[in-house]
Amino acid sequence: MAVILVTGGAGFIGSHLVEYLLGQGHQVLSLDNYFTGSKENLQHLRHDPRLELIRHDIVNPIMLEVEQIYHLACPASPVHYQYNPVKTIKTNVMGTLNMLGLAKRVRARILLASTSEIYGDPKVHPQTEDYWGNVNCLGPRSCYDEGKRVAETLMMDYHRQNRVDIRIARIFNTYGPKMAINDGRVISNFIVQALTGQEITIYGEGRQTRSFCYVSDLVRGLAALMNCEDFHEPVNLGNPEEYTIVELAQKIIAMTGSSSRLSFHPLPADDPVKRRPDITRARQLLNWQPTVPLEDGLRHTIPYFTEKLKQQSHVLAANPAL
Repeated sequence: MAVILVTGGAGFIGSHLVEYLLGQGHQVLSLDNYFTGSKENLQHLRHDPRLELIRHDIVNPIMLEVEQIYHLACPASPVHYQYNPVKTIKTNVMGTLNMLGLAKRVRARILLASTSEIYGDPKVHPQTEDYWGNVNCLGPRSCYDEGKRVAETLMMDYHRQNRVDIRIARIFNTYGPKMAINDGRVISNFIVQALTGQEITIYGEGRQTRSFCYVSDLVRGLAALMNCEDFHEPVNLGNPEEYTIVELAQKIIAMTGSSSRLSFHPLPADDPVKRRPDITRARQLLNWQPTVPLEDGLRHTIPYFTEKLKQQSHVLAANPAL
């Protein structure tokens, strides 16, 4: 069994990955600065002697002895990565440099959690890994989009120049339990709005499309990519089923029994019109594809948010000053 570092291990995807790796018998070091991650996500694992929690910001170097590095640390929703865009791009660039330096020193294999955002507002549909993207390098999303593109460049350069053993996962929209209530991504927004009777916020006409991958499917894909041999090019990981934003909203309203209405607002700058992965490479290389349909994933996710909202209301009731 391996000693594995997960940066962003207390985050939404990171905490699911930590749990999966522990279940496989590995020793896991979770590294997080808790900007968007939460200790609560790992609370049920705190007594596992194979788990070590490290509070650290990867913008600063760290010395560890590990065999694999899953590099997930970075705010991943527009609300969070635009809150401090300079810090976001420093995390993507300096943080990735630090993790690559660590991987080089200890000869660890390193996997970068990149993103479908590197495709920008794509002119090719669905998106294949050889598509270079259509990104506004000056826009409000560029701290994340361009930050991840630079992170991919660093990964490839460290591989070519220093023979670092790299893997690059381009992650498409992922959802499931442990998402933050204020996450700001479309599924968490819609579920919280539906459960609390608020209007469902639709940007533009709601005809833009997205593809939604349940978190357990994604974690399987990340592990499969990390453990495949001798492949260093990017691999799309996501669910190729495609839905319009209005279709998603209507589905969530129906599944929550909500009386919420749709409320339409101007489309944010650089918001992609279409987004859907071509996962041919993942199918052929990893023998991987998603197995959880959207409805099933939402059935697991909605009760999680219901419980989180109950806990929040109890806290507010007990602390009126909040």
